[in-house]
Amino acid sequence: MPPYTSYHAQRTYPMPDEPFCTELNAEQRALKEKEKGSWTQLSHAEKVALYRLQFHETFAEMNRRSNEWKTVMGCVFFFFGLTALLIWWQRVYVFPEKPITLTDEWKAQQLQRVLDMKGNPVQGLASRWDYEKKEWKK
Repeated sequence: MPPYTSYHAQRTYPMPDEPFCTELNAEQRALKEKEKGSWTQLSHAEKVALYRLQFHETFAEMNRRSNEWKTVMGCVFFFFGLTALLIWWQRVYVFPEKPITLTDEWKAQQLQRVLDMKGNPVQGLASRWDYEKKEWKK
């Protein structure tokens, strides 16, 4: 690959300030001299070589789709899997068992205790309980 300095070409700015190849060998210099003459005497391969001296890529090469999205999606799914594995490991080996206060039986006993103590009978939970029928008011 020939050396280049500040070559910058893209689809929105297709004509760079500098040619792609700045240092030419003997063959390329001879081709540049031949370029100054009639272009009908140049072969197709010579025209392509002249184009490649001036530009790095054609528009078709610039617009070509890349497969980089596959790599990105692979990395995303890899880290999702790694995170899921870490969460599973923490739930099995790191986090303690649920406290007894989170069981349904304990919650029912706690609710019954609040109702037995008649906690907040004006607007709260006890105001919605019918103590005679032992059921929630409708």
